[in-house]
Amino acid sequence: MFLQRTPKAQSELAPGQRSLGLRERSMLLLAEGTPLHQLQAMYHGEGAALVEQLLHAGYLQAANYAAAPTAEATAGAPAPTISLAGLRMYMFDLCERMFANRAHDTAQHLRQRLREARDVDSMLAVRDELLLAIQLHAGAQRAETIRQQLMHMLPERSLETS
Repeated sequence: MFLQRTPKAQSELAPGQRSLGLRERSMLLLAEGTPLHQLQAMYHGEGAALVEQLLHAGYLQAANYAAAPTAEATAGAPAPTISLAGLRMYMFDLCERMFANRAHDTAQHLRQRLREARDVDSMLAVRDELLLAIQLHAGAQRAETIRQQLMHMLPERSLETS
């Protein structure tokens, strides 16, 4: 199952409109084209409650795709990717949660790199820096978990650079 943004969500994501927090806006950006089960697994399992909250508040709705592919048709197909803007927002959120209160210099460096990333290759480079910083500050296990999450959000060629 897939979700789509409502006009209320489009309004929230427009410049100058900020009634939701960073995590909620990030989820709105990620919602288009990402399977529901992936959204629910995000934010260390808190994604399910966040999706439910956004559905209940009228920011998201079930997508009405006329010819949605069946499970058999999509078996073995790569997971859909998200936009670079959505990925950037997700990585900004990771950076804030992981480093803003503990490693200010690291957080500032990664924020600047994310602002400068404009294409897939530069986004992959920032992803690698973020994962290295997470490994240094939170351990290899944590970095691997986040690498797995990010792997499903990036274009297919990102698998080669992991």
